[in-house]
Amino acid sequence: MAKDINKKNFDSATKLKLDLFKESFKEWLPVFIHAPYVEKRFIYDFFAGSGLDPQGNYGSPLILMDEAKGEDLMYCSKSDGKKIVFGFNEKGKRKSKILEKNVNSFVDNCLNNCKREKCVYEHYVGNFDFKDAFNRPNVLDIMTNKKYSKFVLLDQYGFKEVDNEVFHKLINFPKTDFIFFISSSFINRFQNQPAIKRYIETEKIEFKKSQPKHCHKLISQYFKDQIPKNKEYYLHQFSIKKGTNYYGLIFGTSHTLGMEKFLKVCWSKDKMAGEANFDINNDFQSDTLFYDEMFSNKIEQFKTDLFFMVQNKAIKTNIEGLKYTLKYGLQTKTYLETVCDFIDKGEIFISKGKFNKKITNIHRLKENDIYEICIK
Repeated sequence: MAKDINKKNFDSATKLKLDLFKESFKEWLPVFIHAPYVEKRFIYDFFAGSGLDPQGNYGSPLILMDEAKGEDLMYCSKSDGKKIVFGFNEKGKRKSKILEKNVNSFVDNCLNNCKREKCVYEHYVGNFDFKDAFNRPNVLDIMTNKKYSKFVLLDQYGFKEVDNEVFHKLINFPKTDFIFFISSSFINRFQNQPAIKRYIETEKIEFKKSQPKHCHKLISQYFKDQIPKNKEYYLHQFSIKKGTNYYGLIFGTSHTLGMEKFLKVCWSKDKMAGEANFDINNDFQSDTLFYDEMFSNKIEQFKTDLFFMVQNKAIKTNIEGLKYTLKYGLQTKTYLETVCDFIDKGEIFISKGKFNKKITNIHRLKENDIYEICIK
């Protein structure tokens, strides 16, 4: 039987995970609220739990609903009642009933404050095994609809639910961003067990050549390798250390703006690497002699790698460099800072087009915003 995390007060690692969910959704929602080409927005939480811990702290479903209101209920006022739909699923019957009660109580309290007779958002609570819920015909119809945007939360217990089949569906659903949780240390520890290999091809992951603290990053790379070479897609991970174990989140999006938003959240939590709640890259820490808040091992390695890519003409334009930066797990401002430094040092030059400092909403860059870079 799966462990029930809602029976105990949320620990610091769980609170961090929930905060990452919250901040990611907070970045996601306004983009699609204001998108005129999106007819409906669907938010799915397939492992919703009961919604509250014993202290009354919000679990993921209530966090999502609370954030969907917006500051001073500004998002509620932009909905006509059918544009945002929440789908919560909890396999455990008892927990599902508690969840439904907690969600209804949340809505009732919200209505008392906003003075509306009916919530402008729709919500549904299901009680299904994950695969049954995920593969329901009405859910698949929504997931494959190009006119709908979807935010999918998969806070699975362990690792086995988001397998290769589910992952490939997720990356091919249009206008769909997702976050899933995975128990990376468990996969590392039992990598040779048939029960693990049934879901994860661990022979493709080089655990033995890496430190345990990198196990979640390796699993993220495993999923990155599942993406077809000709498909533009973005994944980034955030590792969470709890005691001696490592867990983590993996975020996926087909859109550069989605990755810009998620990396903003990650770098607000980890200013050295944007990917962990611990020192994952052996950076000097703030209480040590050689600490420099401007120095990051990850960024230093990026500078070397970017120069190599430009030198070998694998990157020729700023848009290619910006996308490379996102896939590297860095905010696009790092690309600009690096290129400016290379130009100042006379190591590269702009060979075609006009240099500019545009680094956000890169999907909106026009033809005259594109410039080419070369090694001198």
